[in-house]
Amino acid sequence: MPVIYKEKQSSIANKAGNRLYYPSVVSTGNVNIRQLAVEIAEMSSLTRGDVLNVIDNLVSVTRRHLQSSETVTFDGFGTFRYTLCSRYGVNTPQEVSASQADLRVRFLPSATRNGDGTLATRSLTEGARFARLNIPSGESPTEDDGGTPQPGGGQDGGEDMEDPMG
Repeated sequence: MPVIYKEKQSSIANKAGNRLYYPSVVSTGNVNIRQLAVEIAEMSSLTRGDVLNVIDNLVSVTRRHLQSSETVTFDGFGTFRYTLCSRYGVNTPQEVSASQADLRVRFLPSATRNGDGTLATRSLTEGARFARLNIPSGESPTEDDGGTPQPGGGQDGGEDMEDPMG
C-alpha cells in the first residue's frame, strides 16, 4: 500500500507574497495495539495475548526509563526521549522552573549513515512508495493531514507528535 499524499497550500506567504503548495500525507486510518498484536502473532509463535502482554510491559519499562531522564533506543526502530517545551522565559537562571514548560516525548526513527556521513536509510521510511490523491475540482478531503505546510518544505506539528507512551 502506498503513502497517499495531496497538495496543500501554505497558510503563510513566502518573501515574494506567494502562498506555495506542498505535498501533505493523507491518513487513511489508525491501527491500534490490538490490531498490531494480531498481525505480530500471525508472524510468530506467540499468541495475541502474549504479544499484548509484551507491548504493555514494553510501554511500562520505557516510561520508567524516560522518567529517569534516560533516552530509550529500540534498535532498528528509533529513539524516544523527553524534551521540555517552554511556554515563557524568565530573567535569571535562578528563576528557571519545570513549571514553565510542558513535558513532551520526541521520537527519532533509526537511521544508517554512509561513510561520508550522509543519511543512507531511515528504517521506518525505507522502501516507501507514494500515490497522489486525486481530488475532484472544487472538493476538499476531510482527512487530518498532520499539519500546515511551512515555507521551506517543513510542516508544523512535526515536532509535536502524539505521546506514544500514553
